[in-house]
Amino acid sequence: MPRETTTLAVFPRRLKQARLRSGLTQEQLGIQAGIDEFSASARVNQYEKGKHTPAIQTSQRLARALLVPTGFLYEEDDLIASLLAIAGRLSKEKKKTLLASAELIAQE
Repeated sequence: MPRETTTLAVFPRRLKQARLRSGLTQEQLGIQAGIDEFSASARVNQYEKGKHTPAIQTSQRLARALLVPTGFLYEEDDLIASLLAIAGRLSKEKKKTLLASAELIAQE
């Protein structure tokens, strides 16, 4: 399967996963991401159903509202996506520590 097709199928799943984990409704997420309040719920619903794919700027705003890195929304591998979500919540210093640890593990 071409990566583009797979990536398009991943985005709706990751978006919904992050939204549910955040406890936001589709409308709340849309509004926090800067989508007009009258269409916020419908647009987020369409993104989660895969009917429409947001522009990258919208994806970035959605990710910020969900407190996840934008890459999380596009990552196909569940383990890497989980690592991204965790890393996104860390302070800069803790991210550096995590990176150093990951580099040590990769050398083994």
